[in-house]
Amino acid sequence: MTDRQFLIRLPWPPAVLSPNARAHWARRASAAKKYRADACLLSQSQGCRALDADRLTVEVIFCPPDRRRRDMDNLLAQIKSGLDGIADATGIDDSTWHIGIRRDEPVQGGAVLVHVTPGEDK
Repeated sequence: MTDRQFLIRLPWPPAVLSPNARAHWARRASAAKKYRADACLLSQSQGCRALDADRLTVEVIFCPPDRRRRDMDNLLAQIKSGLDGIADATGIDDSTWHIGIRRDEPVQGGAVLVHVTPGEDK
């Protein structure tokens, strides 16, 4: 990885953020707000900073807490507030990102690895 690339490790997103969760909107909103803030702080603590770039290439790697089957589109929706936190840390709107997603082997407690590579400079 170059000094312009970052590998961010986020905790597994709360179950209440899953599109399949039947949670009260206030509970979901509170969890999303906390996960977004945590993702921003974790990104910064792992070396991610405001970037001077037009876009990002982002690879999201899901390392689930167990071997249960999970739909990739639901996983991407569940991590949305975490990606918003990374957008806050980098200062680059996620509407300009190129996103790739994949699943990896389970890890204890689950994790989401986000590989961030800045694109063209402004």
